[in-house]
Amino acid sequence: MYSQYWNLESKPFECDSDPAFFFRSRTHQAALLKLRYLIDSNRGAAVLCGNTGVGKTFLLRMFQQELQESDSSFGPFVRVNYPFLTANELVGFLAAELGAEEAVVRNADVGFDTTLRQLEARLAHFAAAGRHPVIILDEAHLIEDQRIFQTIQLLLNYRTDFPFSFLLCGQPTVLSRISRLAELDERIGVKSLIQPFSREETSEYVSHRLAVAGVTENPFDESALDEIHELSGGVPRRINRIADLSLLVGFADGMSTLTTREVESVANEIGLSVDV
Repeated sequence: MYSQYWNLESKPFECDSDPAFFFRSRTHQAALLKLRYLIDSNRGAAVLCGNTGVGKTFLLRMFQQELQESDSSFGPFVRVNYPFLTANELVGFLAAELGAEEAVVRNADVGFDTTLRQLEARLAHFAAAGRHPVIILDEAHLIEDQRIFQTIQLLLNYRTDFPFSFLLCGQPTVLSRISRLAELDERIGVKSLIQPFSREETSEYVSHRLAVAGVTENPFDESALDEIHELSGGVPRRINRIADLSLLVGFADGMSTLTTREVESVANEIGLSVDV
C-alpha cells in the first residue's frame, strides 16, 4: 500500500526469510560462526536459543544456505518442527526424512528396534556416500517427555560410525531441560544464545532493511530510531511491526520524515510500551 510513496522496491519489514534482508548483528554472526565450527569440527550437537522473535529460524535458514553453498557434502537437512513426538515417532520421522520406506517406519505395529535399524541404515548410506546429514529440532523448549532427550543422547552414539550433526533450537529454558540429563549435556559441543539488538544495531537493522528494499535515505529520524529500540527491546520481530506500521502512518499523513510521535502512536495501537 505504501511502497510507491516511499519508493520501495519491496516491503522492508516482512518477517520472511529472504537472505538479502538478513542482518548480521554481533550475536547473530557469533552464532553462525559457532554452528559452522560445530559442523566443520564434527562436534555432534549444538543448542541455539533465544527468546521469541530474535531471529532463530531465519538464522538457521541462512546457516543451511551458506553451508550448502560452501560444501555440498553437508546434508540432507532434516527439520523437526513438532516437539511433541514420542521417541519412536521421532526416530521414525528421521528415518523417513532420510529416505527410509515410510510404510515401514510409520507403521504403528513396527517395534522401536526395527525403526532404529532403519535409521541406522540410512545414516550408513549417507556415510558411505560421503554426506553429513544435519538434523534440526525446532521449539525444543516445548519437549515435555524427557525420553526424547534421552533418545537424542543415544542417537548421538551413532556418530562414532556415521557423521551427522544435531541442532536443538528453542527458547533459553531448553538449556535447563538439557542440563537435567548430564550425559546429553556433555555431548553438546556448542551452545549459543541470541541476544536482542543494541541501540546501534537497531538503527543499522532498520537502515539495512530499507536499503535492501530500495530506499536511499532513511525516513526515520534519530529520535524515532531511539524510540523503536526502546519499545521493541531490540527484538527484530517487534522492530518489524513498529517500523512497518510507522511507514503506513507516514504514508497516510503525507509525511517525509518519521519521528517519535509516529512511532509511539503505532506502539500504542499494537499494545507495546517502553516496559516490554
